[in-house]
Amino acid sequence: MVTIDDVRHFAMTLPRTTEALVGGRVKFRVGRLVYLSFSRNGEVMGFAFPKEERDWLVGGTPDKFMQPHRSDLRYNWVLVRMSAIDETEMRELVIDAWRMAVPKSIAAAPSS
Repeated sequence: MVTIDDVRHFAMTLPRTTEALVGGRVKFRVGRLVYLSFSRNGEVMGFAFPKEERDWLVGGTPDKFMQPHRSDLRYNWVLVRMSAIDETEMRELVIDAWRMAVPKSIAAAPSS
């Protein structure tokens, strides 16, 4: 199972990423834009994801992905069960979410 520490180790290698503890929840952001957020127990990770594609992602693997809370449906956001992903998939989700938060010139730079 992937842990918050695994995500932290990877996310902190991405340019402009900072970590914050907000209301007891670990969040990763670029500037003021949050691109990753964890449930208080660390079992669920929210991540930036195009809302136009959210139904497709959740509908294809509902055992892994979930819709965000009703109040967050207006945002580019989706949830994933940490126990359902491996390190490779975590890295892909984190990179894609990070790319939504940084300028395009920065997003094109990382190679991982």
